[in-house]
Amino acid sequence: MANLKGLAKDTAIYGMSSIVGRFLNYLLVPLYTNCMPKESGDYGVSVNIYAYTALALVFLTFGMETTLFRFANKEDETPDTVFSTAMTVVGVLSAIFLACVFGFITPISDALGYADHHEYLLMMATVVVLDAIQAMPFSYLRFQKRPIKFASLKMLFILFNILLNVLYFAVLGKTEVFYVFCINLWCTGAITFFFIPDFFKVKWQFDPALLKRMLGYSWPILVLGIAGVLNQTVDKIIFPLVCSEADAKAQLGEYGACVKVAMIMAMITQAFRYAYEPIVFSKAKDKDSKEYYAQAMKYFIIFTLLAFLGVMGYMDILKFIIGEEYRDGLITVPIVMSAEIMMGIYFNLSFWYKLIDKTIWGAWFSLAGCVVLVAVNVIFIPKYGYMACAWGGVAGYATSMLLSYFVGQRLNPIQYDLKGIFRYILLAVILFVAMTYLPDTWPSWLRIILNTALIFLFLYEIIRKDLPLHSLPIIGKKFAKK
Repeated sequence: MANLKGLAKDTAIYGMSSIVGRFLNYLLVPLYTNCMPKESGDYGVSVNIYAYTALALVFLTFGMETTLFRFANKEDETPDTVFSTAMTVVGVLSAIFLACVFGFITPISDALGYADHHEYLLMMATVVVLDAIQAMPFSYLRFQKRPIKFASLKMLFILFNILLNVLYFAVLGKTEVFYVFCINLWCTGAITFFFIPDFFKVKWQFDPALLKRMLGYSWPILVLGIAGVLNQTVDKIIFPLVCSEADAKAQLGEYGACVKVAMIMAMITQAFRYAYEPIVFSKAKDKDSKEYYAQAMKYFIIFTLLAFLGVMGYMDILKFIIGEEYRDGLITVPIVMSAEIMMGIYFNLSFWYKLIDKTIWGAWFSLAGCVVLVAVNVIFIPKYGYMACAWGGVAGYATSMLLSYFVGQRLNPIQYDLKGIFRYILLAVILFVAMTYLPDTWPSWLRIILNTALIFLFLYEIIRKDLPLHSLPIIGKKFAKK
């Protein structure tokens, strides 16, 4: 329990930068969806280009974030040397990428449908290179267990980003997507500046033999990462290419805006990952490690289901995040959130092959899920539009999740509390159905009150079964006195 409390503490700190930061970024969604008319397709352009940049970032980091944790925790390796070697890989790849984009910007822009807007791609190519360079020192902060500095820099980026967006869109009245990319470039560059002192503190040493071992470990993670990010973004890349409607980018903007509401699940998963990944590798040799992994999985599922119910229960409030003309896409939110829960479970299941240095399994699982996702999108988008995108995510993540679970139970079995997990899933489904069937004719305030009661019912079950009040800090002391 002590280790789990430490995990919860670090998750909360990392979550401050991820969840709180993303929540503040939600303030930009109503800003964009009210300032950029849906018909202009500008918001759809941002959704589309950010999907490409997410994919490029995976290539440039080359799986070195996880690889850094694996090798820096080995007794015969020097952490600074591991960091230096990883940083060299990312730096070389970033330089090649940037040279290619600037050298071949015309054919690249033409191929992606931005022949008249080279500047969009040039700015975002620079942003993704700076993000890749930042990824290594951010990972090193996590390895060094320095969550405060990690969270502070992440929050500083958010602060810069929000202030500049409010200035340009709300105060100066700008409506073009150009300013979204320009602001992102400035903010990313500013945060990179803060890492300069850290670079001088590292004892730089490049080790070719270590590089060979690290690349052998990281390339399957790269494939896994590519497949993973495609699972998250390929629908936004494919949609304008296969959608039969004339306003494809406008519809993509509608879907992309509404998906933001569902991204609270991605935030929780990311915060959990930041805290959990270093702990997993450091605990690998402990006798109770498998019991710890099983408990962490159960609590992750419990609290993501709670978040799911929270979002769905307060949709009458959260819908105002989105501009009114974009709200038809809110129907996709529960579907996308379900897919994100499956992605989080898949992440939890992924450690069995990382810990035995068989990362190739992750590549195969993710590729299988990606193939399913792409197939669903290509086949069904022309007929069902962005609903196919939402269900494609469920199909893809479910494939990867199930493959990882069944193969993992054969090669490195962990005794998960399946009975307890499925009890919570069933209860969450029943409560969600109850929320869904509350009549739309009822006043919003009444639906919110009833939904709150249903959420508290789920909380009661958590406290009754798995999180008794006496085990909580501060509150637990009061119960102990009684």
